[in-house]
Amino acid sequence: MRVLVTGGAGYIGSVTSATLIAAGHTVVIFDNLRQGHRAAIDPAAAFVEGDLNDVAAVDRVFSEHGPFDGIMNFASHTLVGESMQRPELYLRDSVSAGITLLAAAAKYGVKAFILSSTANLFDDPERIPIAETERIVPGSPYGEMKFWMERALHWYDRIFGMRYGALRYFNACGCTETIGQHHDPETHLIPLVLQVALGQRESISIFGDDYPTRDGTCVRDYVHVSDLAAAHILTLEALVAGGPSRRYNLGNGSGFTVKEVIDAARTVTGHPIPTNVVARRAGDPATLIASSETIRNELGWQPRYSSIESILQTAWSWHKQHPHGYSE
Repeated sequence: MRVLVTGGAGYIGSVTSATLIAAGHTVVIFDNLRQGHRAAIDPAAAFVEGDLNDVAAVDRVFSEHGPFDGIMNFASHTLVGESMQRPELYLRDSVSAGITLLAAAAKYGVKAFILSSTANLFDDPERIPIAETERIVPGSPYGEMKFWMERALHWYDRIFGMRYGALRYFNACGCTETIGQHHDPETHLIPLVLQVALGQRESISIFGDDYPTRDGTCVRDYVHVSDLAAAHILTLEALVAGGPSRRYNLGNGSGFTVKEVIDAARTVTGHPIPTNVVARRAGDPATLIASSETIRNELGWQPRYSSIESILQTAWSWHKQHPHGYSE
């Protein structure tokens, strides 16, 4: 397949691009490098630097590098906290960028589209684990933006026959041998914990220890980035083969508390990792665990990294070699 990967210099986009290339597919990456890293781009990919809100630049990608069998769209603003402070970046800029990409895809006859969606669609779930049929209550403008994009894909499928897969990640984590998790600012638990082990932070903050969970801290479902990449490729292959549009929740199906993640990190790193309990963050649900039975049953997806220790080991290996991430 010939695949356009927008946001392909970012964390999940770069791992998925490398996985596509390893499987023998041709990849064209389009990224503005505001959040992505040039060093994360597989050298076998064609890279075009540009912004999805630049209509002419997007059109050139299709006219000069296409035709494409499918598109994987990872490009958007990605910080939940930022979306609560600057919602216009999400409800205006990211939505506009997504619609620009969809319009070009329809113009050039692309029939398969994968959206990087989010578990932030389910801020107040009624049932755990969370199935695709759970009511959608976005937890932030970031989640709202992803929901709007899912709705836009519904209409592009209905009007243009553009089949889509909306993949709702839970907590993406882990690293490959060559690609790591590096955000600026860093907001994800595992990289922050490993920064303590590297001596870059004195302690890790735990936001509340009085939740109705087994140890009082929040429970989250952690899924390895390589397993997410595999899910993207399986879904794209199903769409290119003529299968219908679909939505999948992606997680391991089991959850770990914040304290359990920290304890596992102590074991993996051999570092004591001091903690500091602080006030709860507004809007943090006690438990978020995915039901991924749909994609397991329909496409045979099976995560390879099921334990938090195995996930942490891959992250620790990369962060030890790149203590300052891609800044080095």
